[in-house]
Amino acid sequence: MSRIIAIANQKGGVGKTTTSVNLSAALVSMNKRVLLIDLDPQGNATMGCGIDKHEVEKGIFDVLVDGMSVNDAQQKAAENTCAVLAANSDLTAAEVELMDMDEREQRLNNALQPVRQDFDFILIDCPPSLNILTLNAFVAADSVLVPVQCEYYALEGLSALLETVEGVRESVNPDIKIEGLLRTMYDGRNKLGVEVSAQLIEHFGDQVFRTVVPRNVRLAEAPSHGLSIMEYDNTSRGALAYLALAGEIVRKLARAVHTADEQPAAAEPISEAASQSERKETTGDVTTAESANPSSSGVAESPSSTGTPEQPLNDTESVNG
Repeated sequence: MSRIIAIANQKGGVGKTTTSVNLSAALVSMNKRVLLIDLDPQGNATMGCGIDKHEVEKGIFDVLVDGMSVNDAQQKAAENTCAVLAANSDLTAAEVELMDMDEREQRLNNALQPVRQDFDFILIDCPPSLNILTLNAFVAADSVLVPVQCEYYALEGLSALLETVEGVRESVNPDIKIEGLLRTMYDGRNKLGVEVSAQLIEHFGDQVFRTVVPRNVRLAEAPSHGLSIMEYDNTSRGALAYLALAGEIVRKLARAVHTADEQPAAAEPISEAASQSERKETTGDVTTAESANPSSSGVAESPSSTGTPEQPLNDTESVNG
């Protein structure tokens, strides 16, 4: 089951690109097929993947504006890395050109549908603004992952982003969800950071990922070498954090698929009970369906229908420490 995740926050400098590049690399290390779409005209995700944005001949601009297929536009910096739809400053012009196009907000969604099943995950690095490019990402996405720096101003911008996602849900993409809020650049020695982290958990509960990405020098160094943290130093605290995040997301998707598969099975005993009731009424037996099959009334409380409680993530707790 493929999943498209937009990584967005209209506030700059909160770790969107760092998360896009390193989460992609972490998923690839788990043998997942990943496509990373750089939707930011700054092209930082492109550079972070080892592709020179100044030498990009085809990329996301060609897909959105010229209708080039994703297969023709994607590229890889090296083997065993994610596929990339690269971007550079040309993408700024795409914002202007898209405004005059029909179904402009559907351009990315339409381009991804033919190749969606070729990937397990498609990650979209959104620009630090709520413009037509970000709207295209939200229309195409199944969910939005929001990196949140643990400081006061990050909380102010969060409400505006969530309102935008809600507006997209009500208008053009009713299935979009919040994948989760990711606390980034966390420093446990900073009292404000600890307080902001606690406020996020208090207000958003389970929507906050257990994983916390710490401030880490190796994370900051990796982009200058055109490498993900998995390639640069896979034993660093930053690498362990993004591996833990990838694990959270994969397990969450697996639980959702498992729950969806179990729903038809949970309904079968009810149908059987109803059938028994009809047969008894036909033969003049006044016994009710419930007494004929006492277990039928407890179907909704069975373990298969309620699911298994989530276990603590030991790898995440070690990262947070």
